[in-house]
Amino acid sequence: MFTANTTLMLVATFLPLLGALVLLLVPKDQRRIFEIGSLLVMIVSFLLSVIFWFGYDRASDAVQWAGAWNWIPSLGVKFSVGMDGISLLLWLLTTFIGPIAIACSFKSIETRHKEYYIWMLVLQTAMLGVFITQDMFLFYLFWEVMLVPMYFLIAIWGGPQKLYAAIKLFLYTLAGGVLMLVAILAIYFLQYKTTGSYDFSLASFQAMAPVIAQQSKTYQILMALAFFVGFAIKVPMFPFHTWLPDAHVQAPTAGSVILAAILLKMGTYGFVRFLLPILPNATKDLMPWMVGLSLIGIIYGALVAMIQKDMKKLVAYSSVSHLGLCMLGLFALNPYGIKGGLFQMINHGISTSGLFLAVGIVYERRHTRMIADFGGLSKSMPVYATIFMIMTMSSLGLPLLNGFIGEGVILMGSFQAFPWAAVVAVLGIILGAAYLLWMYQRVMFGPITAVNEKMEDLSLREVLYFAPLVVVAFWIGMYPKPVMDVMDAPVRKLVEQVTPGFHAAQALAAQQAAAAKIGMKGMVAPALHEAAPAAGHEAAPAGHEAPAAPAPETHGHGGGH
Repeated sequence: MFTANTTLMLVATFLPLLGALVLLLVPKDQRRIFEIGSLLVMIVSFLLSVIFWFGYDRASDAVQWAGAWNWIPSLGVKFSVGMDGISLLLWLLTTFIGPIAIACSFKSIETRHKEYYIWMLVLQTAMLGVFITQDMFLFYLFWEVMLVPMYFLIAIWGGPQKLYAAIKLFLYTLAGGVLMLVAILAIYFLQYKTTGSYDFSLASFQAMAPVIAQQSKTYQILMALAFFVGFAIKVPMFPFHTWLPDAHVQAPTAGSVILAAILLKMGTYGFVRFLLPILPNATKDLMPWMVGLSLIGIIYGALVAMIQKDMKKLVAYSSVSHLGLCMLGLFALNPYGIKGGLFQMINHGISTSGLFLAVGIVYERRHTRMIADFGGLSKSMPVYATIFMIMTMSSLGLPLLNGFIGEGVILMGSFQAFPWAAVVAVLGIILGAAYLLWMYQRVMFGPITAVNEKMEDLSLREVLYFAPLVVVAFWIGMYPKPVMDVMDAPVRKLVEQVTPGFHAAQALAAQQAAAAKIGMKGMVAPALHEAAPAAGHEAAPAGHEAPAAPAPETHGHGGGH
């Protein structure tokens, strides 16, 4: 049974698909109808989703607005939906980016307008469906369906090598999806063998964790590797990243924005939602490899970005580095690390979207993305230079902008788990600042040419679709508490699933530390009382000791508290 709130969630999710079906009836020469109609649908979907931001119970770690309907009873498949704080944030990010992706396409898309905007709307529903589903079969369905519109968006409206990039993206992601399906089916049949019933629900899969832990280590490792490769390709982690630069460079601007902001986050979301809670023991066994690949991705992505001549490819490789940092936080398996990784996923979606939009602006005007072809744009395009600077600083983690908080919390969590890895990750952050600032300096303050001197600054439409990204970047950077609060309870639950008794152990350690402080005070106080008169001061009256400092908070409120 679906409640009114559940129904509203489904309306916000499937409204883009309904809009696509309506646009099918419109004659293909009505370009403005496709543009304005798809934009309005995306805006309405976003406004409906904002209701859930205010209605979410931040104290609960349960799935909220849950609803289920028997879809294929013989297989145990239900149309089951709902959200916790983690999926809510990514769902909201998707509805937030949707209107921006449509608005940036008005000038850049010159052919097949009907097909383009219909595919964009279909893709939006497929992505939103991934984050609300509570059934593994339904999750896999949405996961694979979203590949089709993305393939066509690149293959039809992409650059000179668009077909190669589209096929590479499709094959890589499809291969990872098949491995993930194998792991899902293996656990599904193990469930039947154990309980005698079939059930694809996410809750039942997570409840299988103790049963899976009793299986052989080989079984657990193989299941974990199947999930790992499927999600690592989507992230993408090194060495599964090679499809990403090609897809980004060849995709239209909106395609790059959606790839960076949403599709890559589905890989990290998969780790949090499936691998960690279902296979915690195997995850810990593979931890050295996962941390090593994350660190390689951080450094490798930064170094390769630094030598790029194409601005879009530079931003693409920066995603490899930044997502490696997110994965390092998640694999720390403590509250700070996981919250930092999740927080930085949101930040990356905002900052990298802005960078791809900025690259798309100059490409529309000059039909080139080569850094050497630009220079002195701060003189001819001052508004553009200002917004580009904000998005650049957001990406490199300048204080008061969103990237700073996420990076700081990730480093806190990873330092608690493996200090040496946190030190290596800092090098990647430093390199990130180097290549982003160097790119900005050459494009904005390099020698200006006659062509660049005549470049037109941002139009009102372009300012309007940049404005939400700028506002959110400053809001999260200066007041991250609301976002941190949303993920607090789900992260606490996740840490307890991965490491049972973690929070109890942390609380006990804090009590022991507090007791030790009180004991030391009792030993030192008499000496101080004796020494005070000798120094010309009165002895403190007995029984007036300062109270012991409270135990530090251990559940990881990150930088927002």
